Amino acid sequence: MTNRARDLGITVAQYGLAVVALAWLLTQFDIGSAIDLLAGVETETALAVVAVSVLGICGRAYTWHAVMTPLAPARFRTAAGTTLIVNFVNQLLPSRLSGRLAAPFVLRSQTGMAYSDAAAASALHTGVFALYYGVAATAGLVLAIPLLRPELLLLLALATSLYFVAGLGILFGGLNLSYLDRLIGWLSGVAVRVPRVGEGLASRLDGLLKFTDSSTTTFRSLASEPAVWLRYAVGWAVDLILAPGVRVGLLLGSFGVGFEPLVALPLYLLVAYTVTLLPLTPGGIGVTEATATAVFVALGIPAEVIIPIIFVDRFLSIYLPSLAGWYPSVRLDVASLTTE
Repeated sequence: MTNRARDLGITVAQYGLAVVALAWLLTQFDIGSAIDLLAGVETETALAVVAVSVLGICGRAYTWHAVMTPLAPARFRTAAGTTLIVNFVNQLLPSRLSGRLAAPFVLRSQTGMAYSDAAAASALHTGVFALYYGVAATAGLVLAIPLLRPELLLLLALATSLYFVAGLGILFGGLNLSYLDRLIGWLSGVAVRVPRVGEGLASRLDGLLKFTDSSTTTFRSLASEPAVWLRYAVGWAVDLILAPGVRVGLLLGSFGVGFEPLVALPLYLLVAYTVTLLPLTPGGIGVTEATATAVFVALGIPAEVIIPIIFVDRFLSIYLPSLAGWYPSVRLDVASLTTE
């Protein structure tokens, strides 16, 4: 089997899994009743849900602003455009981390900064995101231990642990890219002996050596600034704690369902959505909603209530911003999407 055929098979399987998960969800509640529940939401509540959703997206953009501005002056609008485009790409690729591989190219196109700086800023953004998410999701997981089935706990624990692995791995790698210098230098020495193309290959490798030095310096500079971590934490908390907690809390109250303790709701949401990191379906579509449903049903929320709420929450926080990211993505400067 060729690599292309294998990749196509994996992609088809991932989309198939997403369809199966969504189909299963549709069998777990009455669609007509869900529509009636959503139609019965008061106008004031609906406006509050939309307002807090916009605030959440602004918080997400602020996290990008936090890692961009120490390198070059950047408008908040630029950070917002970067956020929307990265969200759009995330929904095309299997996991949240794989989607972020495009972030340096997007950042370079949006700001014009050197690729080494864009790579460092994007890597720090991803690493800090993963660490903050892992810590908060662990708190939610600990609270949920007495309430969830062992197999569900195991899945969520695996997904949560991957956030720590990813975050710490990215931070360590970003701080120590210079360890590659000896290997790259050795390869350059070997490459220059290759007839006809050796000098060109060596030149490319020497350029890579300069890239690792520059990127490591930038990464260390950003990672050593407490203001970057603090500003990032503010935007992250608005995006992933305040906005979803208020949004889901308002909808539960509108449906006449209480949740105790209400302060733990955002933490439960974080742990319920951890499977988006697993490369099961593009953007975690279907699997994330199914897992979140299983978590909240175990917490005592009826399926016919929580499923439409989860769909609304995911639509407003993930899918709608991703769709909005399509327009700025088509306006990208394609010529800048290169490391040259």
